[in-house]
Amino acid sequence: MTRWSPSLWRETTVFNAQFQFFAIGGAPLDVAAIVCPGLLAWMLRSDRPVFWWVLAATVLYLMALVAWFTLVKPANDVLATWVPGPIPDNFETIRSRWETGHMVVTGFKAVGFIALAIGLLSIRRG
Repeated sequence: MTRWSPSLWRETTVFNAQFQFFAIGGAPLDVAAIVCPGLLAWMLRSDRPVFWWVLAATVLYLMALVAWFTLVKPANDVLATWVPGPIPDNFETIRSRWETGHMVVTGFKAVGFIALAIGLLSIRRG
């Protein structure tokens, strides 16, 4: 997590419109990642094993979004106040929270994807 120098990390993460790109593309995709498996679970509710896997995926994607709001967003709120110049005193704390939060979110999404894949591969044909 600490391979990049503080100035390079801050320049790349904070000062290059990364937050605006997430708001335009990432946020709608995160919502769709919850809604689409949720609809799929509802459509497959009569096939119990598949339903439970797809429902688990939906819940895991929802947990990823909750983790983003509880772990990453508070760090983003601090990052939004940073200006070019000296590295803030709380840099390591904020960077650690931001990166750890993203790892937690990624973990939920990865396990959610696995659950969704298992569910889809479990659909009986014919």
